Amino acid sequence: MILDRLTREIEALLFASDAPLSLKQLTDFTGSGEDSVRNAVESLSASFAEQGHALVIIEIAGGFRIATDNEFGPVVSQLFEGRRSGKLSRASLETLAVIAYTQPATRAGVEGIRRVNCDSSLRTLLERDMIRISGRKEAPGRPLLYSTTPGFLEYFGLTDIEHLPRSSEMNELIDLTPTEMQERSLFDPGTDSNEEL
Repeated sequence: MILDRLTREIEALLFASDAPLSLKQLTDFTGSGEDSVRNAVESLSASFAEQGHALVIIEIAGGFRIATDNEFGPVVSQLFEGRRSGKLSRASLETLAVIAYTQPATRAGVEGIRRVNCDSSLRTLLERDMIRISGRKEAPGRPLLYSTTPGFLEYFGLTDIEHLPRSSEMNELIDLTPTEMQERSLFDPGTDSNEEL
């Protein structure tokens, strides 16, 4: 399959970018319409699949990016051995979850739910570009408001915030036994449940 000029431009942009590129960014960069860009992204994705490439186009964090096929995860992960894991502590994950589900959230609101001081977690999440200051609440003292970022979506492999599990889905998972979780590939019995995330 010979790719047209627009598809090759999009391939170059996605390859060179260190973050997902939105449909609007791709249309702005190429000067083409949304339908043409979307068709070109689909054409590029089909080309990768048809030719048996180890690369795929994924839609994540409100944009598109080139990634390696999950099938090659074990071999590619060897490139990153010894590097910082990028994992978040349990406290940071809890703080992030509260913000994700209640955003925009104040520090006092997060601490009211977690019942512990969260200054350190907020600082870590801001430094890691998982959350951002999204304004001030119209209340005494005008406390800062925190919201998630595209970095949050990318870290968790989400297209948008609407893809977070709903409380009904989480309650269903909580009610599953470890055997049922394993059958659904949601639980790895070899993983220490106390391991810091």
